[in-house]
Amino acid sequence: QVRLVESGGGLVQPGGSLRLSCTASGPIFSISTMAWYRQAPGKERELVGNITRGGSTKYADSMKGRFTISRDNGKNTVYLQMNSLKPDDTGVYFCNAGVMPVDRPTYLNLWGQGTPVTVSS
Repeated sequence: QVRLVESGGGLVQPGGSLRLSCTASGPIFSISTMAWYRQAPGKERELVGNITRGGSTKYADSMKGRFTISRDNGKNTVYLQMNSLKPDDTGVYFCNAGVMPVDRPTYLNLWGQGTPVTVSS
C-alpha cells in the first residue's frame, strides 16, 4: 500500500530551526504536487506551502521567508526547512501528496500521520 510518513518533528527553542521530511513508500508510479499543512492546538488545519513535481513552490504569506519546501523526486521525499521558529509555529505538521500507484491510473490524495513540532523555551 502506498503511504506517506513524516519525520523530524520535536521540541525546539524560539529562533531555532527544524527540518521535516515526508517520504512516500509503496508501489508508486508517480507523485504530483506535495504539500505541507499544519494544525495548531484548537485551530483548523492550514496550508504551509506546496511544491510541484518540477520544483515550483508556493507558500502561505505567514511562512514566506522562514520556511522552505524542497523535494527529491528520486527518493519520493519532500522536505520542510523551518527557520526562525516562533511559539505560534507549534502544532502538528502533515504531509499531503497526490500519489499514483503502479496498479491504478489515478492520483490518490494521501495524508501522513503528522509529526508534532513544539516551539518553546
